[in-house]
Amino acid sequence: MLNNNSFLNPFPTATLASVDIPQSVRSKTPTVIGLYGPPGCGKSYLLCQLEAAAELGQQDFAFYEGSAIIDLLVPGGLDAFKRMNDVDKTHCREKAISHIGAECAGSGKLGLVAGHFIFWEDESEEVGDRVWTDRDAAVFTHIIYLAVPPEEVVQRRANDSHKPRAALSEEHIRKWQEAEREELRGICLEEKIIFTVAPAHAVAVLIREIQRRTDAYNLPCAHDRLDEVVAGFKADEMRRGAMLVFDGDRTLVAQDTGKVFWEIAAADSDSDTVALGMAGEGDPMKKLFSSPFGYSYEAFLQAAFIYEALDAAKFDTYCAQAAAAVSLHPEIVSLLKTAAERRVGAVVITCGLRVIWEKIVHAAGLSQAVKVIGGGRVHDERAIVVTARIKRELVARLRDVHEIYVGAFGDSTLDLPMLKEAEKAVVVVGEEHTRSRSMDAVLGDAIFNDGLRSEQWLLPSSATPRLDTDRLPLFDMSANWIDSMVRRFALRRRVLHATEECAAKLLMTPMRDARISGPALQEAHGRVGWYLATTFLPKLVGGLEEVKIPHVQGHQTTGHRLRHEEKTMIVALMRGGEPMALGVYRALSLAMFVHAKKPEELTNELVKGRETIVLVDSVVNSGKSVDEFITHIRTLHSTVRIVVVAGVIQAQSLAEGVLGDILARDDNVGIVSLRVSENKYTGKGTTDTGHRLFNSTHLD
Repeated sequence: MLNNNSFLNPFPTATLASVDIPQSVRSKTPTVIGLYGPPGCGKSYLLCQLEAAAELGQQDFAFYEGSAIIDLLVPGGLDAFKRMNDVDKTHCREKAISHIGAECAGSGKLGLVAGHFIFWEDESEEVGDRVWTDRDAAVFTHIIYLAVPPEEVVQRRANDSHKPRAALSEEHIRKWQEAEREELRGICLEEKIIFTVAPAHAVAVLIREIQRRTDAYNLPCAHDRLDEVVAGFKADEMRRGAMLVFDGDRTLVAQDTGKVFWEIAAADSDSDTVALGMAGEGDPMKKLFSSPFGYSYEAFLQAAFIYEALDAAKFDTYCAQAAAAVSLHPEIVSLLKTAAERRVGAVVITCGLRVIWEKIVHAAGLSQAVKVIGGGRVHDERAIVVTARIKRELVARLRDVHEIYVGAFGDSTLDLPMLKEAEKAVVVVGEEHTRSRSMDAVLGDAIFNDGLRSEQWLLPSSATPRLDTDRLPLFDMSANWIDSMVRRFALRRRVLHATEECAAKLLMTPMRDARISGPALQEAHGRVGWYLATTFLPKLVGGLEEVKIPHVQGHQTTGHRLRHEEKTMIVALMRGGEPMALGVYRALSLAMFVHAKKPEELTNELVKGRETIVLVDSVVNSGKSVDEFITHIRTLHSTVRIVVVAGVIQAQSLAEGVLGDILARDDNVGIVSLRVSENKYTGKGTTDTGHRLFNSTHLD
C-alpha cells in the first residue's frame, strides 16, 4: 500500500475550499479531465484520494475509472472485454468515454477520468499498444499527465498486492512515459485539448484552477485588475484623465520575451524541459499558436499550464534572466518619463508573462508610473489570460467606465482590436525581420473597412514603414504629445456645449438676429444663461442635491438645487456678460452675484469659502480675459472649482489656444457654452455683442 502522504496537497485545504465559482461563469459544455500515466504510476489511487478529499468531493465533480465503466457497460464485464478483438475493444472504449461525456453534460459536473493511453508490458516489443480513440479526442477537454519518476513506478508496481504486474526496468518505464507524453502532447495540440504534466500532489489545485479559469470568469478578473490600476494611479495623483496603454513584446522592446524565456530554459542542462518531454522543442509557444488552438482563449490558457509545469524556482530564475536580456526602446523610455512628469499613467497589457514585464519596468525605474496586466502560471492569482478580446475590453473600459482618454500602442494583429477602441492609436513598427508578417494585410483592411485611424512609430527610426505614410502617417513623439493628450481629454470631458442641439439653434437665433438689440437681446441672453445653468452646469459641479420643500397639498416633498448652490458665486464679466449672468442667477437663486470688470475686483473676502465660481461672458474669442480672471482666482484659492459660461466660444481657443492650455493645466476648470464656433471674426461697432446689448452700436 502506498503512503497516503505522497498524494496530499501541499496547499492548505482552506485555500481550495474557499474558491467560489459562481454558476454564471461555469462552463456550459462538459469539462472532462483525463488522468494519464503508465499502470503503476498511481492514477487510480489518486482518483480515490481526490474523490474522498474535502476540497473536491462529489458536489461539483464526477470520478471515473475507465476500466470500471467498461466493466459496467460491456455484457460479461472486463473478462468479456479482454476476449474481444481489437475492433470491438475500440468500440467499447468509445462507448465508455461517450457515456462519461453524456453523464457530465447531464449533471453539469466536471469529470475526472483515470485512463490508459498505451499498454506496453512487454519490454521486447519496439512499441506499445495505443488504445486512445477518436471519441477520447472528442470528449476530453484537459489531460493531466502524472509526473512520477520511473524508479517510483517500478517500486509501486512491485509492491502492488492487488494487481499482479510484470517486472519492468526503469529504462522501459522512462521510454513508456516519454512516448505517452510526446504523443499526447501532439494529439492535444491538434484536437485543442489542454495538456499539462504535473506531480500527483499538485493535481487537486490544477483541477480547481481548471474549474475556475473559464473565459467567462477571466473577463471580470481582468476588469478588477484594471480597476485596481486606475485606483492606484488616482491615489498617487498620476491620473490626469489620460492613460497610455502598451502591448509588450515587439512594442516596448524589439524582442519577444517569451522566446527569450524558452531559449534560456533550453540552455539549462538541468531544465525541467527534459523531464517534461519538451527538450529540443525550442519555443513551445510558437508550436502552440501555430496549431489549431490559434490565438484563442484556450491557447493562452494552455500556455499558462505549460509554464505551470516548470519548477517554480526555475520559472522565477528564467523570468529574471529574460527580463535582464532585454531593454525598453530609448524612445519609449523617454515617452514614459514625460508621461510620468505630466502625471499621466501607463499600463502594459500583455499576452506574455506579467513577472517578466514587471521586472523590465522596474529595471527602467518606472514601476510607479507603469503597471502591468499580463499572463503567468495557472496558480498565479495576479495573472490574467490576456487575449485580443481582453485587450479590447480593457481599453473600452478605460474609455467608457473610467472616462479616460486612451492612447494605445501595439504591433500585431492581436493589438488591432484595442487600437480600434483607443482614441489615439499608434502602430509600432520594428525591423522587417522581427515584425509580424500578417499585419500589413489586416492593418490595411482595418483602415479601409473598419475606420481605424492610426499613426506608425518607427522603432528604430531606420525601420521601413508599413503600408504607406498616407494611410498610416508617421508618429512624431514630441515633448508636447502628452500635453496634447491631456488637452484632448479636457476638451472631451470638461467642455460641454449644445452646438448641434435643437434648443441651441432656437436660443441662438435671436442672439444672431441683427434686428434685435437692447432689452430684447438682453432677454435672449438671459434665457441662454438659464438654459446653460440648468442643463450643463450641474454636470461639472457634482450634480444636484435634494432639499425639502412644502408641497401645494400641504405636506413636505423633495426638491432639488445645484450642489453647494449657497457656496456658488456668479461673476458677470462686465459689461457683455451681465445679461447672461442674470439668467444663470435666476436658475441659482441661492448663489452670490458679483460684477467684475477687472480680475482684481474679486477680493479674497469674496472668494473665501466658495465651492464654485461661475465666470459668465457673452462671447469668448481668444480667452485672454478669462485666463486673467482664472489666474487671479488661483492666487486666492488654489482648488476652487471654476466654470466658464458663455454663449459662444471660439473653437481655436479650445483646440490650440488659451482655453485649451487652461484646461490642460488645471483639472478644476470647466467650460459651458451654447455654441462652439469656427468663426474667428471679432465684432466691433454695430456687430459687437456688448454694443448691441446696450444700444451703444454707434461707438467704435
